[in-house]
Amino acid sequence: MLTAWRARIEQMVQQRWFMHSVTVLILINAATLGLETSDAAMAASGPLLRGLDHFILSLFVVELLLKLFAFGGRFFKNGWNVFDLVIVGVSLVPTIGPFAVLRTLRIFRVLRLVSVVPKMRRVVTALLTAIPGMASVMSILLVIFYVAAVMSTQMFGVVDDPHMQKLYGDIGSSMFTMFQLMTLEGWVDDIAGPTMAYFPMSWIFFVLFIVVTSFAVLNLFIGIIVDGMTLMHEEEGNTRAHKDHSEEMALLRKVHRDIAKLRADVEDLKTAEKPRKK
Repeated sequence: MLTAWRARIEQMVQQRWFMHSVTVLILINAATLGLETSDAAMAASGPLLRGLDHFILSLFVVELLLKLFAFGGRFFKNGWNVFDLVIVGVSLVPTIGPFAVLRTLRIFRVLRLVSVVPKMRRVVTALLTAIPGMASVMSILLVIFYVAAVMSTQMFGVVDDPHMQKLYGDIGSSMFTMFQLMTLEGWVDDIAGPTMAYFPMSWIFFVLFIVVTSFAVLNLFIGIIVDGMTLMHEEEGNTRAHKDHSEEMALLRKVHRDIAKLRADVEDLKTAEKPRKK
């Protein structure tokens, strides 16, 4: 009896309508959490918003309890289930006293969209797959930053101008300046202009740094992520093909069993007919 109920609930929580319902609840909860930041909205319908928030949270708890009952120990083998459990668990922590700061963490419930929407899961999985390659690119980028910061400090930090000292006064300031230069945020007026006033040929340094970091190294991140998504799609295709092959083999084995059974039935009929003929 218990096994039958588990099978029914497992089938229910995997139904598309159930997943869509959870998605709608997450979106509604995201809207209510946003409205709670508005003084006007809270003055007009604060109790209603809080009540709706608590009601949706209770539905999330019921959803997790259903999954725990249906999947048992398998629940914790799925990383996305553990992710949902942590998110909802944080929301259940009392938001009073020393734990009041955790009230702001309720917005993390919106992140459950990642675990509910399959396409979002694919993107996050691809990002996680690309982390090792991204770490290598980050190491290369850090080396480039350090070399450029040392060079800029030695070349441009000798000027006593306060603005130049702010840009290149020490290795930390120079690395921050290099970061701003890489992002191309106001680099002409804030960095290149003041520096070229003292060092007219410094534009060569800036152009080379931007080309290497913004146009070369950073594009490696995109390539690694795209490669991760391609690999993930290939794995999904292989898994789907393996599943289809397994279903075909299971069907073929069933056909073979049916044929063998028919042959046995025919042989039994032949054996039963022989005494009659005699």
